[in-house]
Amino acid sequence: MLTVITLIGLLLHGVFRLLLLPFPLLPLHVVLAVSVIPLTLQVLKKALKKDFGADILAVLALLTSLALGEYLAGTLIVLMMAGGQTLEQFALRKASSVLEALARRMPNIAHRQRGEQIEEVALDEIVIGDRLVIFPHETAPVDGTVLEGQGSMDESYLTGEPYQVDKAPGSSILSGAINGETALVIQAEKRAIDSRYATIMTVMQDAEQKRPSMRRLGDQIGAIFTPVALLLALATWAITGEAVRFLAVLVIATPCPLLIAIPITIISAISLAAKRGIIIKDPVVLERLPTCQTAIFDKTGTLTYGKPSVTEILPAPSFQKSDLLQAAAGLERYSKHPLASAILEAATRENLPLPKASEVSEKPGQGLSGLVNGHRWHLTSRHKIDRLWPQLAVNLPPVAAGLECVLLCDDQYAGLFRLRDAPRAEGHSFIGHLGPSHRFKKVLLLSGDRPSEVAYLAEVLGIQETLAEQSPEQKVAIVRAETALAPTLFMGDGINDAPALATATVGLAFGQHSSVTSEAAGAVILENTLIKVDELLHISLLLRRIALQCAIGGMVLSLAGMGLAAMGYLSPVQGALVQEAIDLLAILNALRLAWRPRIAIDMSC
Repeated sequence: MLTVITLIGLLLHGVFRLLLLPFPLLPLHVVLAVSVIPLTLQVLKKALKKDFGADILAVLALLTSLALGEYLAGTLIVLMMAGGQTLEQFALRKASSVLEALARRMPNIAHRQRGEQIEEVALDEIVIGDRLVIFPHETAPVDGTVLEGQGSMDESYLTGEPYQVDKAPGSSILSGAINGETALVIQAEKRAIDSRYATIMTVMQDAEQKRPSMRRLGDQIGAIFTPVALLLALATWAITGEAVRFLAVLVIATPCPLLIAIPITIISAISLAAKRGIIIKDPVVLERLPTCQTAIFDKTGTLTYGKPSVTEILPAPSFQKSDLLQAAAGLERYSKHPLASAILEAATRENLPLPKASEVSEKPGQGLSGLVNGHRWHLTSRHKIDRLWPQLAVNLPPVAAGLECVLLCDDQYAGLFRLRDAPRAEGHSFIGHLGPSHRFKKVLLLSGDRPSEVAYLAEVLGIQETLAEQSPEQKVAIVRAETALAPTLFMGDGINDAPALATATVGLAFGQHSSVTSEAAGAVILENTLIKVDELLHISLLLRRIALQCAIGGMVLSLAGMGLAAMGYLSPVQGALVQEAIDLLAILNALRLAWRPRIAIDMSC
């Protein structure tokens, strides 16, 4: 409002002078009358809280302009102060556009199904277990599981990419995803306030409120700059004896590029990361990433897909591969074991029908068993064969790298499945470019898996240093020791790596199944690809570069303007206009991150 009043006052002043009307200074007097006291009180309140910022220079310049009768200069100072706040609010809104877009896309109501009736309910009325109908092109209100219907959903707000994800009964639904052409009936698995969409909103809001060291550094430099500028202005007055030059130096001394542009740059970076499917929980991550020299990676789910697949089927002489796969898949569809999905996918690839199974049981320590086609089949491990069926151990093939699953038929050895968690396709390129492109001096693979598996992955990805069979406690000790030597980046799946994530200089939780609100990680990579990690590295570099440009460039321009004002080349009015131009340049430069359409990565994909 004050900005509008000031602009109207300046406009009327110009009209009065142009038309030679009486009292041309009257509009300026009105502006000063309604603004001087509020602005002065605002700065005094901040000073009482020991916040001695550059606003002190602006108020001092404003009071000096009144004392010297420089009413036009005083009005321009008001415009500079009020306009700076307006520009900052506009820029922050622009930089926070992702958060606003997230807020706008969430529905206010949901469609709850009770019997044959469908009723509209507010989101906070949804409870776990409710049956909800998501109509075509509607947004999912909560996390849930599909009960009826087949279609696809747009989950691009999670990944930054316009992927359509197929949905069928049993599929998971994430709140905020946009439904396609087919209505879906889902069962609510979480309340709206606890769903993934709401947690992302909360995390982003918290991140925007945090004040990382780069922003605090700007405040500290501004606090130092204020007395220096005041001394320069007083020295100019003492040497030249001209109070107008004192006023001109004060007018141009406000380091707004430092105080406004840096926060805008940080929020722009948070927004840009969110557009790319990266949730920044702590903005300090963006500052620290360019300083990291040691990269430490967990194995499963980070450098691998975290999804084993069948690589080899070794049947006993009297069995066929298809027989083993059919029987195993028939049992595994009733199992929650991590290897179950791998065997089921292998059967699907071979277009094998799943036989009916009965008397299925999965007793702890004994594996999975059941009747399939009149035979009792048993899926277990080599270790359990040695313990429970030692007479069959001699029939097993030699131990090989990877995971194993032994299959028995009527208590006789039938065959063995070998499985392996494949390395990420982009893993070798990503690891290889960390040194040349991002100045990492050391890459370490840290895992709780067997040495043979860790060594295999390290060879495939080109990692020289590995540590296998490490417990979570040992991982923390290793990360702590490495961090004492150099800043570290630790990357894990966010499930069992929380202590190590918290210990590292920067902790990144990787994958869509990581908890967004995990306190251990400073950032969460929502899409399962290392390309997003490279994008985050580049965003952090851009943040550092643009923040330094705003701070150093703005300060240099302000100092140059102060020098010109001290030498008498800039009047107070001209100084105010120059300072406004410097502010605008700094803010526009800071907004480059928010406007940047894409991030160029330097790893080969």
